Amino acid sequence: MAQYAYRVITPAGKEKKGVLEAKTRDAAMVMLKQDKNVVVSCEEAVGVHTPIDFLSKGQKIKARDFALFCHQFHSINAAGVPVVDSFEMLADQTENPALCAAIKSVHQDISKGETLANSMRKQGGVFPEMLNNMVEAGEASGSLEKSFERMAIQFEKEAALEQAVKKAITYPIILLIVMAGVIGVVMVWVIPTFMNMFADLDVEMPAITMAVIHISDFFVAWWWLMIIFIIAIIFGFKAYASTDSGKEFTSALALKIPVLGPVKTKSACARLGRTLCTLLGAGVPMVDAIEITGRSMENLLYKRAMKEAKDQVLRGVPLSRPLQSCGLFPPMVVHMVAIGEETGNIEAMLENVANYYEEDVQLATEQMMTILEPAIIVVMAVVVGFLVIAILSPMFTLYDALS
Repeated sequence: MAQYAYRVITPAGKEKKGVLEAKTRDAAMVMLKQDKNVVVSCEEAVGVHTPIDFLSKGQKIKARDFALFCHQFHSINAAGVPVVDSFEMLADQTENPALCAAIKSVHQDISKGETLANSMRKQGGVFPEMLNNMVEAGEASGSLEKSFERMAIQFEKEAALEQAVKKAITYPIILLIVMAGVIGVVMVWVIPTFMNMFADLDVEMPAITMAVIHISDFFVAWWWLMIIFIIAIIFGFKAYASTDSGKEFTSALALKIPVLGPVKTKSACARLGRTLCTLLGAGVPMVDAIEITGRSMENLLYKRAMKEAKDQVLRGVPLSRPLQSCGLFPPMVVHMVAIGEETGNIEAMLENVANYYEEDVQLATEQMMTILEPAIIVVMAVVVGFLVIAILSPMFTLYDALS
């Protein structure tokens, strides 16, 4: 079947645009006139429907993009614009190509009478399952505008958490790369050039200088092998990390790293509180909310813990018990959830957990930066100082001989 873009005037006198599928243009015209519409135009929609999977391969949709999308929909819909027209306007405002194509496809589906939640689920996983469930709950309860408002806050908080963790990790990595580059340049070019000055002199080289010369000779002779070795380690580690045992090892390792581990734990607690609070507030059942929250976790250990929690809640066990037995969540999270279950106000308690740990992640990343920055600078100073001493030692030896 071909797709036909149409523009009609409805019996109510309003202009309506959309895309429908039909075998021929005449068949499309018949379908449009069945509802007593006045057809203004009906042409084959060449290139209108672009496959979402193709666009999504090279363009990742970030949490910040979804936050902007939800904010825009909430504002437009709150102004009284119908859902169909809202998505048509959003398609023109969205900059991310993959998200824009998905919005256009959703607009086509809801123009044909499809529900918004089902239309979003048909987009090949472009929209997160949590958003789809929130939209479905909003459509069922008549509070679609509120669902998008909640999701806008959810995506904003996720984006802030991701940015905080990335900031904490990126700067130390950059410093280490710079340090490795400086050492490589010194070993390959500076030291061989400088040591040629002493080659023809009958001067006994100090032990520290000879050690650096041997290391430098190795760098010069085998630099290509070292590059291959480093690349092989990186790709080998990535391949191992993609296996089941590798995922489990890296997940456990990430939580045990002295400075980074606490940040990861607090980030997981913040995500647990915010996601569960948002879903439960929209009327999503507890079991479904726990399952969706588990899928949103990045660490495999937390995914397993939430899966086990879902199974136990299905058997009638309070959520606080599996959270405590897994040993991954701090006591504060367990106690807050338990209090919420006892008082029947678990949503408010989860929101408090989310607010506390979101702020704590910000503080933890700042502390992490405060610790790592001087530590790496000290290491760089020690390495550079060692090289300087190795270079200057022969000069002192030469001065002593001349004197």
